[in-house]
Order: sequence, then structure tokens, then C-alpha cells
Amino acid sequence: MGTGKNDRMIDTGDLFLEKAGFFKSFIKGDIWTKLSAIVFGLGCFVRQQIARGIVLLSFEGLFIWYMINKGSYWISMLPSLGKEGPTKEYNEFFDTYVYTYHDNSFQILLYGTLSIFLIIAFIMTLTFSVKMSYDAQIKLERGKKINYFKDDIKSLVDESFYKTLLTLPVIGITLFTLLPNVFMILIAFTNYDGSHDGYITNLFHWVGLENFRTMFSAQGGSGSYFRVFLGVLGWTLVWAFFATFSNYILGILVAMMINKKGIKLKKMWRTILVMTIAIPQFISLLYVSKMFAKSGIINNLLVNVLHILDQPYDFWGTPLSARILVIVLNIWIGIPYLVLIATGILMNIPQDLYEASRIDGANPVQQFRYITMPYMLFVTAPYLLTSFTGNMNNFNVIYLLTGGGPVNVNASSAAGAVGHTDLLITWVFKIAQGTDSLYYMASVIGLAIFVIVSIITLSIYNRLGSNRNEGDMA
Repeated sequence: MGTGKNDRMIDTGDLFLEKAGFFKSFIKGDIWTKLSAIVFGLGCFVRQQIARGIVLLSFEGLFIWYMINKGSYWISMLPSLGKEGPTKEYNEFFDTYVYTYHDNSFQILLYGTLSIFLIIAFIMTLTFSVKMSYDAQIKLERGKKINYFKDDIKSLVDESFYKTLLTLPVIGITLFTLLPNVFMILIAFTNYDGSHDGYITNLFHWVGLENFRTMFSAQGGSGSYFRVFLGVLGWTLVWAFFATFSNYILGILVAMMINKKGIKLKKMWRTILVMTIAIPQFISLLYVSKMFAKSGIINNLLVNVLHILDQPYDFWGTPLSARILVIVLNIWIGIPYLVLIATGILMNIPQDLYEASRIDGANPVQQFRYITMPYMLFVTAPYLLTSFTGNMNNFNVIYLLTGGGPVNVNASSAAGAVGHTDLLITWVFKIAQGTDSLYYMASVIGLAIFVIVSIITLSIYNRLGSNRNEGDMA
């Protein structure tokens, strides 16, 4: 009995050890553990964990080398984002002015941000160094085996294989998602634009919350950024709603019609839908855009063939018709995806449910409402959410069909000449690519999009039945 209690105490101690933080490990660790906070991996070297020690010490050495050669410079320049911009001097030999370029604000902000990320990684590695040393120390004191190189390799391909698989994705997310997002957020606090590009024209500097005050100030009437932002946000939400649910409902109905018993050439219909997906949107959307132009096929048909209209109708020049058209044409693009998704799900709905409902006297509409749709919603709710948030940032459809037009004359005083069909994402593009290239304002709007999409995604996702009640439909 005594041995069993001791074993349980050791197991509890090991569990407590795993949850021990840096400070506990540092305070209760021996001298080698404490010194591991200065010389990374020292405790591992002392306890014959050579591979761990080499990895930790190598990272420390590379970090120190980088900070001495480059990192300290980038970080020291972050508060000013550059001290000396381009200078112009007269060259007597060439009889012209010659520009000399000095600091680069863009590089300072980018590499300064990267250096901060490396400092965070350095601090995390410091904690790992101390905790690894303390872990090995306690295990040796208790007479337990510690992991050596071959044990670490075996663990990385066995019980800790998830760490091996997640290493590259985590690094990729950090470098290509998190770092650019942080960089975008920081740009929102500068005056980075076409006349302050940070190197060739002028340096850009920190301006604090000035850009946010400009964006969210109601001063300026209908032409203020805030009024324009609310108008574009409202249309973006309307567009996302109709673009998502029209495709969703109609896609399910088309899939049900193709899967219905007695329908012939099912493979042909599905093949046609797949082929429509294979055609690049760049080609199909531009072609359809030309079809509805004033001199396009549709107007020619309505005026010269059917004689419904006396003169060509400006589909893309009228705000209401332009908005309706982009929603309708998006149905043509989105339905094939939903048909393919819905087909697989419909085939897995138990047919016994339909048989039982028919015996109870349910008609097709009631079957669709009480059997098909609940099952589809439960399975596809996460897709529906991602489709809604994706449509909020659906750049291709809007830009290739209308370019955001027609221009909203009342809001044209705001940068980018925002149009009636512009989404927030296309407005950001116009602001960044306009004559003034207001990157700082584009970053402010980009940050607002990130906050709005995040709130919508997280609030809805936590309420999804498929998330809270997994296995209910099994």
C-alpha cells in the first residue's frame, strides 16, 4: 500500500512539474537551472541532454549575433522611423540635381517589428531553457529516467507527433499572417502614403490616433470618412447576406433536383457544374460585365431584337440595378460549389426519415423544412459562417463586374471615389491604389474589417449547434 501511495505521489508531482512556470522553476532550480537563463541549454548539457542544449544555445547565439549586427539598429530607429530622408544636391559635372537616399521608414518598421517578434521568441526560449533544466533536475532527483536525443526523436514521431506536424504551420502563420497583420496595424498609426513612402519621396512618421479620428469623425457631412464607412459597411453586410443565403438555398434546391429519382443524365449535370467552377472568374466575370454594358449583348437583345426598350439601359450606371445584378450574377458563380457540397450531404440523410414522414402524411415542402434543412444546417453551419465572412471580403466579384461603380457622388470627397457597389475590401484597394495612395487610411479600414469580421465569426461560431452539440445528428 505504501508503494502505491508513493507512486501516486510521484505521479502527482510529475503533473505539478509539468504545470510549473518559469519563476517556480528558476527559484527552486539548482545553480545549473538558474544559469540556464543566461547560457541557454547549460542545464541540459550538464545532464547529458546534448541535442537539446545545442538547439537552445544555437538559437541564443544566432539571436545575439542578429541583435548586435542588425536588430539593435532596427529597434533603435522604431521610435522615429528614420531620421534622415532623401536629400537633393546639385552636381556640377552633370549640371543637374542628384538625390541621395538615406533611411528607409518602411524597412525600419518591417524589420523592427520582426526584431520584436524575435525578442518574444528569445524570451520564450529562455523560459524553455530553464523549465527543461528544472524538469531534468527533478526527474534525476527522483531517480526517474530523463529523455536523451533518441528519446526526443522517438517522441517527436510518436506521442508528440502533433508538435512535429504543427511546427511548420505555426512558423508560417507567424511569418505570413501574424507579422503582416501587426505590420498593417502599425501602419494605421503612421502617415504612410504616396507622398511619404518612407524612402524615395519622404520618410513617414508616427501620428498616433490622428488617422482614427479622421476615419471615425462625423464632421464633414456626407463626404466624411465615417459616413462613407457606415454606408459601405451597410452595403457590405447586405451583400454578404444575400450572396451567402441565395447561393445556399438555391444550391441545395438544385442538388435535390439533380438527385431526385427519375432525373436522367445526372453525371452530365454535375459535370457541367464542375466545368463552370473550372473556368477562371477573371474570364467569366469580365465577359458577363461586358454583356450587360450599354453596348453589350443584353441591351442589343432588349432594344433591337425584342424591342422591349427604346434605348440601351445603363445596368452598371444605375445604383439599384448594379447592386441587384452583382447579387444575381454571384448566384451563377456560387451555386455550383453548393451543389457539389450539398450532393454528398443529401446522399447521407437517412431515407427512413423521409419514408416515415410520408407515412405520417408530410408533403415535399414539409420534408424539406423539417428534415432536409435541419440536417443540412447542422452539417454545413461552419461552412455557412465562413461563406458569409468570405463574402464580406469578396473582392473578385465586385471588382471584376463593376469596379465598385457607379461612383457615389455624395461620397466622392472621401479618398478612393467610393462607388455604390464597393465593399469595404474594394474601397481599401481604391484608397491604397489611388492617386494619393493613402496606405495609412487603408490600414485603418483594414483593421476595422478585421475587428468586424472577428466579432461576427466568433459570436456566431460559439452559438452553432454543430459546435456545441457534436454527435447529435449521428
